[in-house]
Order: sequence, then structure tokens, then C-alpha cells
Amino acid sequence: MIRAALAHAEDLLGQVALTEGAPRPIGRLVSHEGGMLEVTGFNRPIGTGARVAASDGSFARAEVIGFRGNKAILVPLDEGAPLRSGARVEPDSAANMVQVGEGLLGRVVDAMGQPLDRKGPILAEGLWPLGGVRGNVLDRGRVTEPFDLGVRAVNALLTAGRGQRIAIIAGSGVGKSVLMGQMIAGAEADVIVVGLIGERGREVSDFLQTKLSGPMMRKSVVVAVPADHPPVLRLRAASRATAIAEYFRSRGLRVLLLIDSLTRCAHAQREIGLSLGEPPAMKGYPPSALALIPRLVERAGVDTRTGGSITALYTVLADGDDTDDPIVDAARAIVDGHFVLSRHLSEQSIFPAIDIGKSLSRVMADVTDDAHMRAAAMYRSLWAAYEENRDLILMGAYRPGNDPLIDEAVSRHQEVLNFLRQNQKERIDLETSISALIAEFGA
Repeated sequence: MIRAALAHAEDLLGQVALTEGAPRPIGRLVSHEGGMLEVTGFNRPIGTGARVAASDGSFARAEVIGFRGNKAILVPLDEGAPLRSGARVEPDSAANMVQVGEGLLGRVVDAMGQPLDRKGPILAEGLWPLGGVRGNVLDRGRVTEPFDLGVRAVNALLTAGRGQRIAIIAGSGVGKSVLMGQMIAGAEADVIVVGLIGERGREVSDFLQTKLSGPMMRKSVVVAVPADHPPVLRLRAASRATAIAEYFRSRGLRVLLLIDSLTRCAHAQREIGLSLGEPPAMKGYPPSALALIPRLVERAGVDTRTGGSITALYTVLADGDDTDDPIVDAARAIVDGHFVLSRHLSEQSIFPAIDIGKSLSRVMADVTDDAHMRAAAMYRSLWAAYEENRDLILMGAYRPGNDPLIDEAVSRHQEVLNFLRQNQKERIDLETSISALIAEFGA
């Protein structure tokens, strides 16, 4: 896979080299309205990078996002550049390549790969296509090995596999970032790639200081784009983080990829789609916003040729705690498992606030044994029996003795909740988690 990617990179750069010394196709800026640039004479495909000559002699970077008649629609990547009508527009093929290599480890970069951590230039030796390398679907391996995430409830009840894609679904303020921090600290990964997409500015620094401090940062790469940046940069950040993860997977490494959040990526695509006149479909989302999710998520997984893997965690914001939101539904349909966080549990100070009844790991049966599965099924049956009869139990309308399973669910309810609880700084490995589950809930 890495040979294919390097060949693709050389081909793209070769195209740039062939045009040196020859007349390069040049477009002209004819309109700059609503954050969009209309350019004539620029017949390049969607996603192509461009350089727009500013009036102060500098160049502003831009990207083709669509067409209107015979005009190309570009969105600027550099804000505040003094652009005027008739400005020269040139293609920039190198803009679609991502700098990759060991020199990225321990660094924080923006959507264009520029360092944010004031540690000097990035000394990375390779290039990787921003949109990834399209491969044979049969090279995608099955998920057959468990992946330790260091959280007891996840390891025991929602066991993850190496190469699995997981959506963490929750409303605001329910503990998504805390759970992600626990998983980062507990994950058995060679490289950690984090994409902080559309976060508040202070949350980027907070994440770095509390979730990736110390030795953890030395094997991590962070791509950060705050909420006040243009939507195309938010999309580029998610693609850049995924491309970096793909490169390390091609080296045969176990990569943990975290994208926070997938919802903000969809919101960015919605802004672009609506500005291009794309008709809104479900709850105001144009088709391109929903199509973005599988295109991004499908890039993670196991590569059978190199033995490397990308285990991916995507946070999904359920607006108004609506788990039937189009973005939530689209993400849940494409990933290999989803963890739903409950506001009801978080209000009881039960963290991580995972609603076990609504959560699922689709690969759990492939990475665990029968004793583990029986204990997990027993735990789920107790959880479901209590939740289905919660109102009757709390009103005192349920009479003990009518149903042995409900009787056991009521008597062991506190034990069930205590199994979920885990201190934020505590790490519980996979073997210990499974042993505890079998000891407490096994047959």
C-alpha cells in the first residue's frame, strides 16, 4: 500500500514538474462574494488546490469546491488576503499531498500541515494523498483481535477489536471528551492520531495538557482546527488526520485515530453544500453532508497486506439528545459499533455514562470467548429488565415475586451501576475487565 501511495504522490508531483517551463493554465478571479470565489478559465476538478495572487504580492491558497456554468467555485483557505477582480489563479497540485513521517510524532499541526506548537518546522520525509489511496476492498481484513481501551465497561461489555470503527454518540456535556481521554491513556496503540475539528480554542490547549501530556504525546500527532475557521479547513483537517493514520498503518503499525467530532465535519460540508445551492434533504442536511461520513469512515480498518490497522473513534453530537438525528443515524449505520452516552447516568455522577442497552459492538462475538459472551449477556438482561420496568419499580407498582429476572435486576441494580463506574485517571486492562465481569455476572 505504501508503494502505491508513494507512486501516486510521485505521479502528482511529476505532473507539477512537467508544467514547469511550460505555460501553466491560469484562471482569473471574477467575483468574491459570500466567502466564495468565482474563477473563469480554471478547468480543474473538485478538490484541486489553487493559488490566488493577492494585491500585496502574496498568494492566497484556495480549493475548488464546485462549478457554476463555466466558472469554477473556489473557497479561500487563507482569511483576510487582499483579493481583487481579475487576480491570477494558478493550480497548486502539492496542496493535495500530506507531509508524513516519524517527524510528525509529538507535533501539533493545522489543517494545512503548518506547526502550531512553536517547535520549529516539521521534519517529515514522506508524502501521502490527502484523499487517501483507493485500494481493493478484499485487502481490508476482518476484525479478529481484541483491542484494549483501558475502560472496564468498554473492555467487558462492548469489547472493541483492532481495526474497528466506533461512534461515540452523546449530547453536549455528557462526558465524551473524558471518555476519549480515558481511552487514549488506556489504548495499546503504537501511534495515536487526533483530529480536533471545530473545537473551541481553549479546548484544544485543554485537551493537549490533560489528555496527551507527558510520554503519551511522544507517540501522538494532533491536527487541530478551531470552530472559527472556514468549513473547508475543518474538512481538510479530518482528511489530514486520516491520511496521517493511513501512512502509519501502511508501516504495519497499530494506529488509534480519534476524530472529535464527526458531526462538525458534516456541518462543514453542509455549509459548503448549501452555499453551492445544493437542496437540503433530511433536516436541512444536503446529500453531500451525509455522503461525507462513509467516505471518511471507510478509510479506517485493517490492512491485510501490511498487517497494520486503524482503530477509529468518532464522536457524534446528538443535537438535543436526539439519537435519530440524520448524522447520528448515518454514522451508526456505517461504523462497526456505537457507544451511546446517557444524560440520565451522567446526572447521577456515573462515569463513563455509557447506556449499555443502547450501545453495541458489532465485532464483540469475533474477539471474545463463550464464557465472556454469557456473562455480558447476563449483564445486559439485568440492565434491560430494570430499564423496561423502571416506572413500575419506582412507583412501587411492581410486586416482587412476579418475575425472577426483574427481582434479580432490582436487587442487583446498584451492583450493575457500580460495574460501570471508573475513575477518570484509572486504567483497567482487558484481562482484568473480563475477569471481573465473569466473576460478578457469569453463570
